[in-house]
Amino acid sequence: MTDRKTELASNLARVEERIASACAAAGRERADVTLIVVTKTYPASDVRLLHELGVREVAENRDQDAAPKAAACADLDLTWHFVGQLQTNKVRSVASYADMVQSVDRDKLAGSLSTAAVRAGRELGCLIQVALDAESGERGERGGVAPDGIEELAASIAEAPGLRLDGLMTVAPLAGEYAGRQRAAFERLLEFSSRLRAAHPAANMVSAGMSADLEEAVAAGATHVRVGTAVLGVRPRLG
Repeated sequence: MTDRKTELASNLARVEERIASACAAAGRERADVTLIVVTKTYPASDVRLLHELGVREVAENRDQDAAPKAAACADLDLTWHFVGQLQTNKVRSVASYADMVQSVDRDKLAGSLSTAAVRAGRELGCLIQVALDAESGERGERGGVAPDGIEELAASIAEAPGLRLDGLMTVAPLAGEYAGRQRAAFERLLEFSSRLRAAHPAANMVSAGMSADLEEAVAAGATHVRVGTAVLGVRPRLG
């Protein structure tokens, strides 16, 4: 193997061990948790190496990086997740390659995604990004709808052509009552997920946890963890 492939294989093995241990500690099956590797700032060549190592779910947060990378890897059987804050002027591009958008946090964005998905003849999976640091009617510092806006946004997505409501996502907040309390934050997200599933039983995906706090997310019941640095290394500085 190349040096880079060996490095990625070693990192993946460590992350896999962490997830397996967290599942065992929580009394969960390892198969209940899906690893999504966040490849932002890293080249398409790394995505190809990850695919060779068995990774099938990858995530990006900037369309200008993701679009050419997805095109360069179009021959691979990958599921592409868009996880960054998304402006409506980027929606048409994102809808052309993303299989799932995890950062839907407002009606206007859902409407734009619906139009783009129908135009592209595709179905987009959508997660509602929940901001645990947002007051009613506001968006979070890192994007996301306030908890009391979940129900209304879920109804909009569920009714929109070309969209599929798959569940909820959150990023551990840096401020507010859940700052520094990742486990509590993720457990709160699971409560919202339970309520959502009462009205939308198929929306059972819960995306939470990253390199530093994946164990807390698994313990709380997350179905998907988004890991970048622990697999790919410390990211190059941008700019």
